[in-house]
Amino acid sequence: MSYLLHIDSSSLGEASVSRQVARSFLEGWDGKVVHRDLAAAPVPHISAAGITARETDPAQHTDEQAAAAAMQDTLIEEFLGAGAYLFTVPMYNLTMPSVFKAWLDQILVFGRTVHHGGPSQVAGRPAVVISARGGSYGPGAPRHGLDYVVPILEALLGHEEMLGLDVTTVIPELTMAPHAPALASLLPKHEASMANAHNRARELAAMIAHTTPAAA
Repeated sequence: MSYLLHIDSSSLGEASVSRQVARSFLEGWDGKVVHRDLAAAPVPHISAAGITARETDPAQHTDEQAAAAAMQDTLIEEFLGAGAYLFTVPMYNLTMPSVFKAWLDQILVFGRTVHHGGPSQVAGRPAVVISARGGSYGPGAPRHGLDYVVPILEALLGHEEMLGLDVTTVIPELTMAPHAPALASLLPKHEASMANAHNRARELAAMIAHTTPAAA
């Protein structure tokens, strides 16, 4: 039986808006869930041993290469075994948390999860990315164009020459409005964004549950 692979990367635990919206998705999910919390248990950043192990005969691996390869195998097998994906990736300093980038660097392996000249093994599988941010980065906002989370993730996760997942992004924004006096006037927009994000998460859970064996 397949499963939903749920990857968390926010450092804020229960206070994380990304995690809170993810819970709305999970409330509508009846199938098996495999959860990996990268904030609680980070995976190592890619190392020379991890890179060279990929192109070295396993019989010739050093101890460091063998350990790195075993860890990559675990993460890749977990990733490939999922039928659907839920990623919580908030914006930290205009980009993704380093723990999520470290995870990506471990599972993005040409010849295994990424294939030149053809689709990956996971191409077309549904993926939901929940990315909360303190401000607003959409069209018309002062910081429009400074979002280096969603465009990068949509390329790495969704581009046909990379993983090729069917990616949908949910963005709860202006999360600093309840805490920063300078943003108080934006509180209604934040509240609307939160409501929309929770509703969208529930809708996506119901929709994906009807179209993927991961919910079986």
